[in-house]
Amino acid sequence: MRGFDWNDLQAFLAVARAGRLTVAARQAGVDHSTLSRRIAALEVALGTTLFDRRPAGFALTPEGERLLGDAETMETLAIRMRSRLEEVSRGLTGSVRLGTPEGFGTYFVAPRLARLQDGHPQLEVELVANPRAFSLSKREADLAVTMAKPAQGRVYAHKLVDYALGAYASGDYLASHPRIRGRADFARHRWVGYVDDLLWTPELDYLPQVDPAAAPSTRISNVITQAAAVAGGAGLGVLPHFIARTMPGLVRVLGSSVRIERSYWLVTHADTRDLARVALMADFIRDEVRSAGKAFWMG
Repeated sequence: MRGFDWNDLQAFLAVARAGRLTVAARQAGVDHSTLSRRIAALEVALGTTLFDRRPAGFALTPEGERLLGDAETMETLAIRMRSRLEEVSRGLTGSVRLGTPEGFGTYFVAPRLARLQDGHPQLEVELVANPRAFSLSKREADLAVTMAKPAQGRVYAHKLVDYALGAYASGDYLASHPRIRGRADFARHRWVGYVDDLLWTPELDYLPQVDPAAAPSTRISNVITQAAAVAGGAGLGVLPHFIARTMPGLVRVLGSSVRIERSYWLVTHADTRDLARVALMADFIRDEVRSAGKAFWMG
């Protein structure tokens, strides 16, 4: 293998993960022509074609598929070496990216980040709070909070906490609509729920457990906006207690007789879980969850 360049391998990883040259170039912060030249140079150095260039994007060839695992291993080694050198020379520094569901990230993690950053002012924190799953192997995050234990992959998963959800509505909505004495009365009310084809995990499909006949009149793709709609009087909604308690205008409907439980899992990748900044973020999340106490999560 002659003329091999580590930058070319990084270009390969970027395109393999993005699937499109322009998207990979934007994410890498380089011109797409530069990225294209690096891919071509790597193919020449290896003496093989790594991508099938198609109108819809770049697809890995069998040779490219075989290279991907080795390239990710080399990337991991490079990350470890850089991180350890930085930790020795400058203390805990660099960036750590945490991927979370939008409700957990917004209502639990974000208000507590100041404590982490006060203790580690040189650490750069990236919080990605989106309604989606995160691929740690594709470096979409350094660690992630998920709603289900991963079934595969070189990851470590630790149950973070169980939490409960209930039915909620605004006081104004309840005052202007038929009284709810039992679940049978739900049929006379509007519901706010998820957009079915945008459910990113089966764990979010909990409305049928509350009212199997419910057909939401308002469908929203994320829980934060659902909570805002419920608070605004759009109808009843199923919300985590740790979110609902931050909105004084919401009223819990039928109390503990409507109760759903779910779990959050903390997931780290086998290759990077021992990096100081990743371990620090994992410990921080676990400690904050523990400090919040069971009552915070279960309502």
